[in-house]
Amino acid sequence: MPSLHDLALVAEQFPVLYLATLTLLGLLVGSFLNVVIHRLPIMMERSWQQEYRDYFDESSSDEEQSAAAPEPFNLMVPRSACPHCGHAITALENIPILSWLMLRGRCRGCQARISARYPLVELSTGLSTLAIAWYFPLGWPLLGALLLTWTLIALTFIDLDKMLLPDQLTLPLLWLGLLLNISGHFVSLQDAVLGAMFGYLVLWSLYWSFKLLTGKEGMGYGDFKLLAALGAWLGWQALPLILILSSLVGAIVGITLLLLRRHQQGNPIPFGPYLAMAGWIALLWGNNITTWYLQSLL
Repeated sequence: MPSLHDLALVAEQFPVLYLATLTLLGLLVGSFLNVVIHRLPIMMERSWQQEYRDYFDESSSDEEQSAAAPEPFNLMVPRSACPHCGHAITALENIPILSWLMLRGRCRGCQARISARYPLVELSTGLSTLAIAWYFPLGWPLLGALLLTWTLIALTFIDLDKMLLPDQLTLPLLWLGLLLNISGHFVSLQDAVLGAMFGYLVLWSLYWSFKLLTGKEGMGYGDFKLLAALGAWLGWQALPLILILSSLVGAIVGITLLLLRRHQQGNPIPFGPYLAMAGWIALLWGNNITTWYLQSLL
């Protein structure tokens, strides 16, 4: 079995093949992320409902509860199908981007429209994977950066859909960042631990300050956990940049939506996508941006 050193040599000798292979991998992962984005919130909701029934419906017998149990639903089963007609998606209809183009964005069974967001997620995952492969040499940092990138993409679209950042993604992301930084793959372990602590506490403090002043909730606890996870990966030094970038992008998008009258003032806007975007930028170019900013002050 080839070692990591052997694979690195192959990547150096055939860079185009190496980058193309990882981009293809990113497209395939993007197809799977579409499943995660759609099904994970449903799985969570069903789990909450089941826990409620188990806790409050004490009168039901075990036989009744077993008979009322829903069909298995997870990231693997049931097979993907059209929500309109139930047409099962075949392997040829599940090729990233190409299948959507060949089907002209419509279901083969009933001709219902297929959202363009599916190929958008796949394309975003493929291009971001290419950027990571270009920036990081083959090794543990590359693998970690890919896992971070893919998780951020899933969190972004789930938050856009449901205003939710699932613990099933944010908490493992936090612990994985700390684990990788035991060996200092991105920052020192001390900086990672402080980044996780400060990342959570900064938004937690802003949340309670805003709530005490206005009586309203400005953000959710998932945002605290996501920033804590980014701090665990990139260290406490990256937190100011992430907060500035996410706030800037969020303000621009919010003002644009208001001007276009696509969003009513007072309605909540998910903050997770802006944190995720800012965290990914900090992963690749954070040091360069910070150095440029400090030099511009001199």
